[in-house]
Amino acid sequence: MPDGGVPVLDVKDLKTVFLTRSGEVHAVNSVSFDLKPGELLGVVGESGSGKSVTMMSLIGLLPTPPAEIRGGSVVFEGEDLLKIGEDRLRKLRGSRIGFVFQDPMTSLNPVFTVGFQICEPLRKHMGLSKSEARTRAVELLELVGIPDARRRLRDYPHQFSGGMRQRVMIAIALACDPDVLIADEPTTALDVTIQAQILELMKELREKLGMAVIWITHDLGVIAGIADRVMVMYGGQVVEQAPVRELFANPQHPYTRALLQTVPSVSGERSEKLRVIEGQPPILVDAPSACPFRARCGHAFARCDRENPARVTVGPGHDAACFWNPATEGPRDAG
Repeated sequence: MPDGGVPVLDVKDLKTVFLTRSGEVHAVNSVSFDLKPGELLGVVGESGSGKSVTMMSLIGLLPTPPAEIRGGSVVFEGEDLLKIGEDRLRKLRGSRIGFVFQDPMTSLNPVFTVGFQICEPLRKHMGLSKSEARTRAVELLELVGIPDARRRLRDYPHQFSGGMRQRVMIAIALACDPDVLIADEPTTALDVTIQAQILELMKELREKLGMAVIWITHDLGVIAGIADRVMVMYGGQVVEQAPVRELFANPQHPYTRALLQTVPSVSGERSEKLRVIEGQPPILVDAPSACPFRARCGHAFARCDRENPARVTVGPGHDAACFWNPATEGPRDAG
């Protein structure tokens, strides 16, 4: 795991709402976290938990309107990304911060060659000539494991398989040697064999390039294999974060525990049926004033209906936003 030190990215109290005909949807509610240089932070939670919206809020990828950032700070290498101009943000987004989108089938432009799409950020952000960009594009395709890279620069996205398209997306994101790579469920649309190849590729690239990575997923099995630290989101909030081994060994939030119980076992026979989390995620039309998980939680009590718990330290590098204490099977304090 990377050493401590000054975070490359420091997010505090981020709030994002969507303006709809039915009112405001509070999609991101006071989210705070940091990212160390060289670290891989896994972000997990159900669909609708706020994972992708949080990360897109950081770098200005949400349409405004209907999205609106209502507060917080996102400090990247000394600059607050919420306060800089769009031109500066666009430069950082294309060079110092890379983003790999969820669906490799639709993320590439079908009317341009793969070579053009890799060379474009190289020429725009790094000022390379056409021949220099082409040489670098070949290196990038080779780096992500695409054979016959020079010839394949002339191919269009439809001429690549899903796994190869995802490798192209990673090559584009890495083109300008970013300090941070944000990967939004990049293996969701791929079969398990290709998924394993992409995960192994990411491990190799981290070792070679030393970049920090935020990996968004709903798959705890993926996180167990690649992450240094895990952040669990629910209802647009961070409900728990811990080093990866600590989270799996000692989950403190009932939602985290429920997520872990839904993961199928690969060894031996299960003594009980696979668990499901009953109920539905909250509808975020109101600002949170109570625990968002209370309606689905078997440990909720009166205080959970009155207050939204703050994250409290429960161990080294480990915090959770919950009034219930699993060690005592009772309230964490008498409040």
